[in-house]
Amino acid sequence: MPSKVTNKQHNSQMCFVCGLQNAAGLQASFYEVEGDQVVALFKPCEQHQGYHDRLHGGLAAAILDETIGRAMNIGQYEIWGVTVEFQVRYKKPVPLDQELRVVGRITKQSRRLFEGTGEILLPDGEVAVEASGKYLKLALDEITDFDYQGEDWMEVPTEDDPTEIDI
Repeated sequence: MPSKVTNKQHNSQMCFVCGLQNAAGLQASFYEVEGDQVVALFKPCEQHQGYHDRLHGGLAAAILDETIGRAMNIGQYEIWGVTVEFQVRYKKPVPLDQELRVVGRITKQSRRLFEGTGEILLPDGEVAVEASGKYLKLALDEITDFDYQGEDWMEVPTEDDPTEIDI
C-alpha cells in the first residue's frame, strides 16, 4: 500500500548505514511517511553478503536497528535512541543488488525509553526479517561529540527521491 513521503531524513559522511561517502556502507536513505513510520531504502551489494548472493544477517540487523531508532526523530530531531535491547527474527533470505525497503515505527514510549518494531521487505512486499528493540532517549551531545558540519549531517535531496513508498 503506497504511503506518502512527508520528509527526508539526514545522512552523514561515514556512518556505516547512512554514510554517503562510506564506500563499504549501505548508503541508505531514510524517509518519514504517513502513519509516523520511517522507511529506509537501500540496495545491498556483493560487499554486504554473508552467504553467496545473500545479505549478511548482522547487516540486516544493523539497518533494522537504525530504522527503528530513527522513528524517534519524527518531529523531534534533538532526541536520539541508544539501543538497550534488540531482537531479530530471520524469515527469508535477503537478496543483493535489489532495492529493499525497511520500515520502522515506535510502539511504546515513556519519558526515558521507547520501543519499536521493524521489517525488511522484499521487492514483492514479503517480510524477510523482523525486529523489535528498546532504546534509551538521549540528546546527541550526550551520546557523542558530533560535529554536524564536519560530518556533513544534512538532508541530501536527489531526483530519485520518492513521493510515495509501498509499505
